[in-house]
Parts: sequence; structure tokens; C-alpha cells
Amino acid sequence: MGAERYRPPLFSVAPMMEWTDKHYRTVARIISKHAWLYTEMLAAETIVYQQGNLDRFLAFPSEQHPIVLQIGGNNLDNIAKATQLANAYGFDEINLNCGCPSAKVAGHGCFGARLMLDPKFVSEAMSVIAANTDVPVSVKCRIGVDDHDSYNELCDFIYKVSSLSPTKHFIIHSRKALLNGISPADNRRIPPLKYEYYYALLRDFPDLRFTINGGIDCVDEVNAALREGAHGVMVGRAAYNNLWNTLAHVDSAVYGEPSSGLTRRQVLEQYQVYGDAVLGTYGNNRPNMRELIRPLSGFFYSEPGNSLWKRKADAAFLNKNIKTVKSFFEETLAAIPDAVLDSPVAELPSGRIDLFANVRGLLPPPYETRTEEVVVNAQS
Repeated sequence: MGAERYRPPLFSVAPMMEWTDKHYRTVARIISKHAWLYTEMLAAETIVYQQGNLDRFLAFPSEQHPIVLQIGGNNLDNIAKATQLANAYGFDEINLNCGCPSAKVAGHGCFGARLMLDPKFVSEAMSVIAANTDVPVSVKCRIGVDDHDSYNELCDFIYKVSSLSPTKHFIIHSRKALLNGISPADNRRIPPLKYEYYYALLRDFPDLRFTINGGIDCVDEVNAALREGAHGVMVGRAAYNNLWNTLAHVDSAVYGEPSSGLTRRQVLEQYQVYGDAVLGTYGNNRPNMRELIRPLSGFFYSEPGNSLWKRKADAAFLNKNIKTVKSFFEETLAAIPDAVLDSPVAELPSGRIDLFANVRGLLPPPYETRTEEVVVNAQS
């Protein structure tokens, strides 16, 4: 497809395992036409070994563009094969996961955030991906791993990967990863955010493009990051847990487009058509009702009737007479007041005014490129 056909990725939704699946992306695209969407991370091995079942993992409706495929892996042959297999599906960019701290990914699989300790391999992997696709490539990483968390070490990683491969876009999660066994949730909470590292990268690598990620919870904060000079902003759990109040503001507040005027009821009517069309089409009752409704868990966040709706939903999942998404909504949406269902999105919620306060005053000293080291590593 080509990323140049779409508005730039000022706003993107982070790849999240078991969350940013095809069903979530469908409702997200109904709400926002311009947000960049990412798949869940797919291991290269999964793509290679599921060649007879690739549609389940890679197919998506054309309406989901612009969309980025994120892959993970540590085997160059499988990464190359996975990229080749994915080409037929028309993703707009391919991203390599160098930021996930999960033990399942960074431990036994030895990829994800652990790859930041091996920039030579990352550059090889990115070169392999770029050689097997015609779309742009990018890396998503942390600002460091364990004790390898200085600004200079981050810059070494960025410089080596960008010098030894065609990679020109990095998504920077502004926390380091701790690989000592703490949970992914704690890895999003315990390591401190260091936005100053991100903004220093803008200063020290003016020819590269950087997207900031981590701790940004609403569109007002997205715009604050952009005003401070960010090339793009990636939002994670807020775009899922507070789906409507986040994504319904993206096109107007970030991209300057007129508001669509969509209501929640209209979004659900469109999603119901999709849901009933795909229900059970994978075989073995997959996707099932619970999987199709799961992306809506944050659709009525903080609204009257939200708790009652979730209780009705739990009961409806067990009701064998409810066999369509349409009948599911008929059974459950009575819990939500009409005023909630039929009102356009409210005014833009305010974010934290101090999120990037004095970030320019905290910038680390400029990075000094270590050209000799990169040349040695390229030859080793």
C-alpha cells in the first residue's frame, strides 16, 4: 500500500498482546480514520509454521489501513520468510519488537527487549526485513535494559542499527526494561519515565524519525508531546481501556479534521455488522462472542450504566439463545442510558499539564558518535 498514502503517524495505537487483534482494530478504525494501528506482536515462527492458516493471523479488512505488522524473533531465516509471507497482505510498515520485557518473549525466546543488548543482530534483522519487503521498516524499543540504561548506551543502539540497516524510524518506550523476572505490568510502572532521553534523540539524530511511547494517557497529552517537538506519539492502554474518549478525539484534535459526529450507538451498529459477519468463521466456534465483545470493554468507561452493562454482558455470554452480536446488543445495551449512546463525543479531556515540564532542561549531554566502534562491529 505504501505509508505515503496516509496521514503521518502523529498518533498510533501500540501493539498489545491479546488486545490489538483484528476485532479491536475494526472498532478502532470505525472511530478514528487516521490513527495508525498496529497488530499484536506475531512471532516470526508463528507466521512461518502457520502457512496454511495465515488468514487467521494476518488478514485484515482494507478499512484498517494504515496498519503496521509487528513481528518478533531471533532467527534471521524465519524473519525473512515471515516478511515474505506477510507481503501478500499489504501492511503499510513492518516493525521489529525490541521492547517487550515479558519472560515468554525476552527470556526463553531471547527476543523482545533483550535484543537491545545485541544491536548488530538487530541491524541484520532489519536489513533482512527491508530486503524482503517494499514497505518502510521500524524498530520499537525501550530506552535501556537492566543496568544498560545510560543515554549513551541508548544512542549506541540507535546509531548502530540506523547505520548498519535501512531503519530510519524508532518507536521509543521511555522506560527501561527490567528482565529480572518482574511482570510486564510492573515493567510499565516501576522503571521511571525519562522523556528527556526521547527528546535528546531528536536533537542528536536529526535525520531519523522517532515516536514517543509510555505514560501518555489522553489526546491532550499527545498534543503536548507534539507541541514539544515529538515526531509522533504512540498510546497504549488508554486507547483500549478508555476507547471512545481517546480515539474519538484523534481525527479532530490531532489531525485537524472536522469531527465525524459519530455516536456510540452508530459505532456499535457498524461493529455489529462486522461481528455477525465473522462470528465463528475460523472454525471451532472462533471467533466467539466473548472475543468479539472484548474490545468494547472500555467503550463506556466511567459512564452511567457501565458496570451494569458488564454484568449483563457476562450473563449474555452464558445465554445459549444469544447467537448473534445483534441479539447480544439487544440484550445488554438497555443498561446504558440513551443520552450516553446517542451523544457525540464530549469535549477533549484535559491531561496533566506538567507531563513534559522542563524536559528540555533535563536533556543529557549530546551524544558523540563512535564511528570506529560501528565499523568494527560491522566487520566482526
